[in-house]
Amino acid sequence: MNKVIIAICFLLSIITGLFDDASGQEFVAPVNYNPFVHRQPATPNRFAKKTATTPLTLPFFEDFTGYGIFPDTNKWVDYEVYINNTMCVSPISRGVATFDALNSMGVPYDSFSNTNFIYADSLTSQPIDISADTVGDSLYFSFFYQPQGNGFYPLPEDSLMLYFVDRYGGFVKVWSTPGTTLQPFQQVMIPITDSIFFHNAFQFRFVNIAALYWSDAIWNVDYIRLDKNRTVGDTTVPDVAFTSNPTFLLNDYSYMPYNQFKANALSEMSAQVSDTIQNSTSSGQSINYTMVVTDRSSGSILSTGASSIGMPGYSSQQVSQPFSVPLASLPAYPLNTKVDFDIEYYLQSTASTGTKANDTIFRKQIFDNYLAYDDGTAEKSYYLNLSPTLDGRVAIEYHLNEPDTMRGMAIYFGRQIPYPIYKTFNIFVWTALGGVNGAPVDVAIDSLEFAIPSYADTQNHFWIYTFATPLLLPAGTFYAGTQQPAESGDDSLYLGLDVNRVGSNHAYFNVLHVWQPSLISGAIMMRPILGSFVEGTAISNVTVTKQEWTVMPNPATDILRFEYEGNNDAAYRITDVRGNTVQQGSVLNRHTIDISRLIPGLYFVNLVNNGISGAPQKIIKL
Repeated sequence: MNKVIIAICFLLSIITGLFDDASGQEFVAPVNYNPFVHRQPATPNRFAKKTATTPLTLPFFEDFTGYGIFPDTNKWVDYEVYINNTMCVSPISRGVATFDALNSMGVPYDSFSNTNFIYADSLTSQPIDISADTVGDSLYFSFFYQPQGNGFYPLPEDSLMLYFVDRYGGFVKVWSTPGTTLQPFQQVMIPITDSIFFHNAFQFRFVNIAALYWSDAIWNVDYIRLDKNRTVGDTTVPDVAFTSNPTFLLNDYSYMPYNQFKANALSEMSAQVSDTIQNSTSSGQSINYTMVVTDRSSGSILSTGASSIGMPGYSSQQVSQPFSVPLASLPAYPLNTKVDFDIEYYLQSTASTGTKANDTIFRKQIFDNYLAYDDGTAEKSYYLNLSPTLDGRVAIEYHLNEPDTMRGMAIYFGRQIPYPIYKTFNIFVWTALGGVNGAPVDVAIDSLEFAIPSYADTQNHFWIYTFATPLLLPAGTFYAGTQQPAESGDDSLYLGLDVNRVGSNHAYFNVLHVWQPSLISGAIMMRPILGSFVEGTAISNVTVTKQEWTVMPNPATDILRFEYEGNNDAAYRITDVRGNTVQQGSVLNRHTIDISRLIPGLYFVNLVNNGISGAPQKIIKL
């Protein structure tokens, strides 16, 4: 198929499949960035392909259960895939190897064009000695694979391929499959029947071809086995294992400050925690499921629980464990202390399993200086598809259990091609959104203007924007988010989207002067920062030549007075929070203008004196 036609087809699939609301403004896109593998320490295991001096022996088994983000160097030569448990849907056991269009630094293989077909990620085994084996030993190579997962599907012209290394060192393709939309994990059974592969340095290699076209081209691979004395019917996986990350201990937030948690712990604690168990055996299993919650600093056990379930063969089941920590047992810590609870989940069954590592899984419940609904990983990007003349806003609803100080916002951006250095946006905090929860109008109480999106290997991989003046917030509901002003060049700003968080996403968007609840599944990754002082990760404002000037009083009722250098006329312009001009004209130094006709609210005043623009200033009209 012609590449142009493929591109058109993919764009049509975006148009028809990614509109998620009636007005057609909400979209999802690839995240195009993996900060977890970006700028990792330059160790030999990380940046140099390393071949073991002694070949491995049979059986070879890998289910990617470890907690590292790179392949185990005892089994693998290269490091281009991403080991994780968030890009997959219902894996065989916890952990998969994800193939995509991002290189080992976590950025697109081609950062300048998204219309190329490329050989992308590879996963190559260490040498395996099978020189003493023969065709009669019935060697089979098996694995499970899944297209798309929680990302975007690979196009038909994409493919996942498998190669075997022959005795002459050549790579021979033995299997491939074209790209397609999301499917359950499928098992592939490949007999090794050619004597050319029976040598002491046998290797296998997975490779994906990715047609970028704004797509991550995701493939997930899991549960790889190579052994002898197998048959084509040896497809049963003798394993009972965890497959998903367990839920958080919190009821709604994923993370929050400890003082906010303790102020209303009964409401904030979830009544139960859940996880998913896969019984891949052919027979029913009796399974014991246990949970232990520990305060990491003191080592004190805060909660324990155990239950038993019966699972039929070849079944998957979500299991839940009641959870509660008596209020008197919650540890006391000074204000603004980071607190970690360690949660360990483990199971036992009667199954004869190939690995015990996937019988245990850990979750950290972190209490830090921010509010979050996301788990810290972005599988997609969220954006509003705006025309240049449209203002667009995204707001996330949050709640406080006691008054606190907001210091800024942490935002996770999806990477865009080309790099969006020309885009600017504003950060807003509201106490009410017009039409939401019975509020008649928007009430904006603070903002940060002319912020620019960026990406960094910062704490939690978010870019932090700090307020010049801390914002005191009362207990109760508030909203925080972004505004993309009309004519600002930021008609599509990519925000990280955690698709693994289900339920209410607490998000609203406003494009056509009406706030609407978001219909996108997942959590938009913006986090209000609370508590003590925090440093930003960049200068958040665009640096341009500014003219010093002031406007007063603020708040104002009927008039504004301007003061600036010189006695010539200056041009002023007043805009509302959407960027719409509501009043403009000329003014003399130390003279006033009448603003009595403006409705109460937050406005921005711009002044141009002698051709130089002054720094915009916020005013409150009473």
